[in-house]
Amino acid sequence: MAFLDSDFFQPLDSALVSGDPEAIRAAAAAFNAADLAEFIEHTHDEDGRHGLKLLQSLPMELQAKVFGYIGPDMQRVFARLIPNRELAGIVTDMSADERADFFNLLDENQQHALFQSLASREREDLRRLASFEEGTAGALMTSDYAVVSSGMTVASALALLRNTAPDKETIYQAYVVDQDHRLIGVISLRNLITSAPGAMVDGLMATGLVSAHTHTEQEEVARLISRYDLLALPIVDDDERLVGIVTYDDAMDVAEAEATEDMHKGATVGRLETGLKTASPFSLYRSRVQWLVILVFANIFTGASIDHFQQTISSHIALLFFMPLLIASGGNAGAQSATLMVRGLATGDVTAKDWGMLLGKDILVATGLGLTMAAAVTVVGVVKAGPDIATVVAISMLIVVLMGSIIGMLLPFLLDKLQFDPATASMPLITTIADVSGVLIYFTVASVVLGL
Repeated sequence: MAFLDSDFFQPLDSALVSGDPEAIRAAAAAFNAADLAEFIEHTHDEDGRHGLKLLQSLPMELQAKVFGYIGPDMQRVFARLIPNRELAGIVTDMSADERADFFNLLDENQQHALFQSLASREREDLRRLASFEEGTAGALMTSDYAVVSSGMTVASALALLRNTAPDKETIYQAYVVDQDHRLIGVISLRNLITSAPGAMVDGLMATGLVSAHTHTEQEEVARLISRYDLLALPIVDDDERLVGIVTYDDAMDVAEAEATEDMHKGATVGRLETGLKTASPFSLYRSRVQWLVILVFANIFTGASIDHFQQTISSHIALLFFMPLLIASGGNAGAQSATLMVRGLATGDVTAKDWGMLLGKDILVATGLGLTMAAAVTVVGVVKAGPDIATVVAISMLIVVLMGSIIGMLLPFLLDKLQFDPATASMPLITTIADVSGVLIYFTVASVVLGL
């Protein structure tokens, strides 16, 4: 990334050292807003004043763009450093959805002070957007969308867009609404430009739109945008009135956040309120300790299983050589199956009703994997401990891999059925379950085959 290259930002560094606002503005003109935000976030002063100097040297419109790209942790820092009137100017020029996200980061006193400094139009828009539940389309959407009315001519629609375009998130598509502001269609800017001025918008618009409601979960919004390759998804209220849009760039942010959350859950790491770099040691400890303690007690069952088969182990000490190999194989097979199922459920590729079909397929695949791994380990077993132990290891490998795969596949479906996030079927959890079952399977097979 650009911020890792010191040479890339050298002119900006030099300008900031000089302290000349004109030099800073001239140097900043060579960078886009996203790069400037990266530079601000990765300057080395912890109080943020070095980055603030750069931000306050920029034109107001660019300040708002850069501020929108800055992460929530640094936004909170700047909210404490920037005077209310100046902060209100930045917030006013931000896009509506970014403005609402920033407002929700502030504490009650900061929200009140900022709210009083805004114009009535921004207040009303902010009050409406900030009222939606976090994680829904309403909280994600922006009210800066292009709209034309049913019954307009192409010439009238173009004139309207020309006047309102500077304040809109995107004008490549204009949404057509009736007199009650209900969404009835969409028309592209290309169609408007290439059509006769006197043509009616109603005859050119596309109907049957994909849309979402304000209470739709943001993951579903991102999925719809991805599935239908949309630049923006219209959001309607319970009366089918158009109230906002979610653009593809916001959907990408949601997808990234959800992927990060699923990765954390997959490693039994709790949610981090801030980024890893700015997270306190205590918050990192708190996010990890719960599951680690739970898994410690779960692993007691593994020790209890080994203790139960002491006689079998003492009679054939060579069995211990293969135990880590078998347990790891079951855990690895289970983790693979769980990863495939969790991702399939997350993307909508599979649903809970598909579990029967997928179970049959997984048994077939796991049997093939188990037989292959059993054949490979048999050779080692014969050389290391003789044919009897090799037989025990081969049979156990087949059963352990089969059992681990089935557990890894079914657990996400079970959690989904119980209204839990399937990502909770994490690798450490699957591995722990596979460890316990693997030890029981291995020594039970040994007891039967070896006649103990």
